[in-house]
Amino acid sequence: GRPKGAMLSWRALSASAAASAARLGWRDDDAWLLCLPVCHVGGLSVLTRCLAARRPVILLPRFEPGAVLRAVVEQGATLLSVVPTMARALLEADASGALRRLRLMLVGGAATPPSLRAALAAHGVTALPSYGLTEACSQVATPSPGDTDVLGRAGDVGPPLEGVALRVVDGQGRPCAPGETGHIELQGPTLFSGYWGHGARAEGWWDTGDLGALSAEGRLSVAARRDDLIVSGGENVYPLEVEAALLGCPGVEAVLVFGVDDPQWGHAVAAGLVPRGGRVDDEAGWLGAVMACLRGVLAGFKRPRYVAVVVALPLLSNGKVDRRRALASLGPRLRPWAG
Repeated sequence: GRPKGAMLSWRALSASAAASAARLGWRDDDAWLLCLPVCHVGGLSVLTRCLAARRPVILLPRFEPGAVLRAVVEQGATLLSVVPTMARALLEADASGALRRLRLMLVGGAATPPSLRAALAAHGVTALPSYGLTEACSQVATPSPGDTDVLGRAGDVGPPLEGVALRVVDGQGRPCAPGETGHIELQGPTLFSGYWGHGARAEGWWDTGDLGALSAEGRLSVAARRDDLIVSGGENVYPLEVEAALLGCPGVEAVLVFGVDDPQWGHAVAAGLVPRGGRVDDEAGWLGAVMACLRGVLAGFKRPRYVAVVVALPLLSNGKVDRRRALASLGPRLRPWAG
């Protein structure tokens, strides 16, 4: 679709910065390393948070793992915001343990699978998954730095920030029970004023377009964008859950799960898989090991029925996986898979 400009007031940006500070805290020696595009809300929010807190920003022209690690060591960066693909690249490049010098790493923009969270923790990195949107000035939900549940289930991003009202409702607008997946809606001072050229935003609850669930303790788990939901044989399949399971299998470096038309099931689950190192000598044997791994983790209807083994996935300019290009990019390479 055509891009829409979300109008963010200084009042909303200030409220977002204050809510983030209340959750993450500030130290006197904090300096935020910024390697995200400043034209995206993730990069913009780092600037506004640091301006509000009078803390320095270490600005890199682009993301490059070696440059990031050098900046951590040589310039004393303590905070870093990345998307999951960046976090994986940094882990692979960090032979010297530079990332352990960080106070916090925020991982957002896409789901952070439990396997990546565990790998970062094993490396000595305090990494917090974060859920946010442009329309909410970025950060909406993030665990506290001392949250012991941070390595929880796939999609768990902790409780919403202070001052951010969040609820999960069904298709008729009724509140969902704890743990029940529904529509994520927001209300509060961090929300945008409206879309440029489309008038002011209506007051009240705003539908994010995302699906998720709230636990009885108030923790948010994000399941999928509503448009990304796969309905296969009448069953709902959330791509993020399948991706998290695949990333926990041996030798899987990156994955993209999406739906394709299927004559029997209406839609079927498809996956683009990147092996660790970009290739494998015995592709059939490797896929067999991945299949065996999935059988103990996912129900049959959630396992991919089509697969493409590729060197790289389509990415957006901000490092996120490009789900909109998935079918065009990976579709011609898909083949049936008894996963």
